[in-house]
Amino acid sequence: MGAQIRVYRQKIASTSSMKKIFKAMELIATSRIGKARSRAQAASPYAEAITRAVSAVASQNDIEHVLTQKADAPKRAAVLIMTSDRGLAGAYSTNVLKRAESLTARLKEDGIEVRPYLYGRKAQAFYDFRDREYDKVWTGQTDAPAVERARGIGQTLVERFTQPTEEGGVDELYLVYTQFKSMVSQEPVVQRLLPLAVVAKEAESAEEFLPQYDFEPSAEEVLDELLPKYIESKIFAAMLEASASELAARQRAMKSAADNADELIRKYTLLRNNARQAEITQELTELIAGADALASS
Repeated sequence: MGAQIRVYRQKIASTSSMKKIFKAMELIATSRIGKARSRAQAASPYAEAITRAVSAVASQNDIEHVLTQKADAPKRAAVLIMTSDRGLAGAYSTNVLKRAESLTARLKEDGIEVRPYLYGRKAQAFYDFRDREYDKVWTGQTDAPAVERARGIGQTLVERFTQPTEEGGVDELYLVYTQFKSMVSQEPVVQRLLPLAVVAKEAESAEEFLPQYDFEPSAEEVLDELLPKYIESKIFAAMLEASASELAARQRAMKSAADNADELIRKYTLLRNNARQAEITQELTELIAGADALASS
């Protein structure tokens, strides 16, 4: 009995220590979510403005540009997959990878070769464990992304897109990341970044009309400057959304883990008390039996 009580005490102590870690990580994630959401909201106006500018250039001019032309029969596509660097965030990275696997399967069914680009150690570990190839990986800062990282990723992908297909270039560029909807809802989404889809539609109000521009020296050169910045802004906005989603998922996962730890502590405490009561009862029974034996003798 004594050994059994010691086991339960050790389990209670270890579970209590784990609970402290879970609570600390929950508090850290909670304190950082506000800043992550603010950064995502602050980046939104710039991304929307540059999107409108690019749409204005592409839609108001009958020009041919490599970043807006869609291949008749795409042969190769680059897919940027955004996961986290660390675990303890529930199914956050798993859901992104499942969404990426679904996209990859669909593209392969259409006869398109997929070239993965990975952001986050979880994506790298997923591909390394399965001995799958990927073109490039970026790690670090997934929960606090920097614009310099987005710029580097954007330059790499734009360079790959502008290369001829025969030289290893790609015809399409997709982004798979987690969109932050609320503290309890984060949704993995797929977004096609290139070629740029320009959809002409009638404006419902005066504010929706795209401004008319005069281009100097030419619309093509303006697109050469705008579209890489457009890709950079889209990638950075996705990184910020993914960062907020990761922190929200971690906060929720750590709260659930702490609650489970409380339940285990209550369970082990009850079992320890039952074992202690059984030990006391056994000792009393032995004392009474010994007293009766002495009395009868």
